[in-house]
Order: sequence, then C-alpha cells, then structure tokens
Amino acid sequence: MFTGIIEEVGVIKNIKMGAKSAVITIQAKTVMEDIHLGDSIAMNGVCLTVTSFDKNSYSVDVMHETLRRTNLGELKGGSRVNLERAMAADGRFGGHIVAGHVDGPGVITSMKQDDNAVWITIETDASVLKYIVDKGSITIDGISLTVAEVDSRSFAVSVIPHTGVHTTLLEKKPGDTVNLETDMVGKYVEKLLGYKEQEQKPKSNITMEFLMEHGF
Repeated sequence: MFTGIIEEVGVIKNIKMGAKSAVITIQAKTVMEDIHLGDSIAMNGVCLTVTSFDKNSYSVDVMHETLRRTNLGELKGGSRVNLERAMAADGRFGGHIVAGHVDGPGVITSMKQDDNAVWITIETDASVLKYIVDKGSITIDGISLTVAEVDSRSFAVSVIPHTGVHTTLLEKKPGDTVNLETDMVGKYVEKLLGYKEQEQKPKSNITMEFLMEHGF
C-alpha cells in the first residue's frame, strides 16, 4: 500500500524490451535506502517489484498488462519518474490509500497558471471518471491530489508549488498521458451494492418446462 506522497524523482537508466514485456532499471537515491529483493516501489503510480539492485539503481519486471494499461511503455532512457516505497507501518499517512494498481490512462488537455498554483485538466474514459468526485482523492502518476472540478468528460486538479518541484507533473504538457488510480472506496461500494441488488432479486421456480406442462 502507498500514500501518493512522492519520495523522490528517479531517472530511467535502461529499458530492455521483450516481445510484450520489459525490464526497467531506475537510478535513484532515497528509495535505495534499506532496499531488498521483492520490495514494492511505485513508479509513476504503478506498483512494481524489485528484482535486482546495485548501489545506485534497481530493476523491475513490467508485464504486458501493465504496459498496456499505463504510460510506462512511453518511457525511455533519461525519463524522470515519480517514486514511492510501500508505506511503513509506523509512517505518517499524508495522502490517501493508494494500491499502485492503475485504473486507466488520462490525457492532459490544459495547464493554466493560477497565481502560485497550476490548474491541470485531464480527460479520461467514463469507466474511470465515474469514480472521480469533487473534492475526492485521485492519484496522478503516483501523486495524491484533490479533485477541484469534475464534469462528464474530464476533471481538474490544482497543483501547489511544492508538488510541482518534487514531482514530474509540471514537466508534462497538454497531450501527454498520465496514469490514474481512483479512490478505491468508491469501487468497493459499487461492488457491494451490486451484490446486494442480486440478493434482493426474487428467485422464481417457474421454468419454460413448467409453463408448457400446464398448458401455457
């Protein structure tokens, strides 16, 4: 589990592409502290497992499904990425509950300066947008942010200077793709309500054979 509070911006050192997968090596500093094989580190909001490491970098395997559903396939050597280690049990919960499982991509449509902040508007599919609510939480490329506006096609966030300096978000431009993970609470509620509706549907013992047998 993660919180969406980025620890550092790492740099892609190397990408080895397979037929439908990849091995990515990331140069970093902070997340290398006390690193172990099998650790979970979120990169641009995607939970990935450490498969090897040296003094200054670590590697992860990225499967086809992950490349298909995220913007990791767009990375190249030298790309800067947002990094966060899994939350420690004794850590502060500064953001919100983030699983590191991307729901889908979004596309930046505009970036507008507003005094010391920057408003970023992002379009996404209806299947993702239905879980995004005004003043709710959203994860963009691993960054925990508050939804400032939402309509039928897009949503907007306001990015403060601190977030801009310590993440890659303001390095983006209109047309760029970002990874989105919505607040998981809404997804659980929807699932549970679906089960409740199924349980409430009356079960009928009347079959086609029964109707034919009784002259219908």
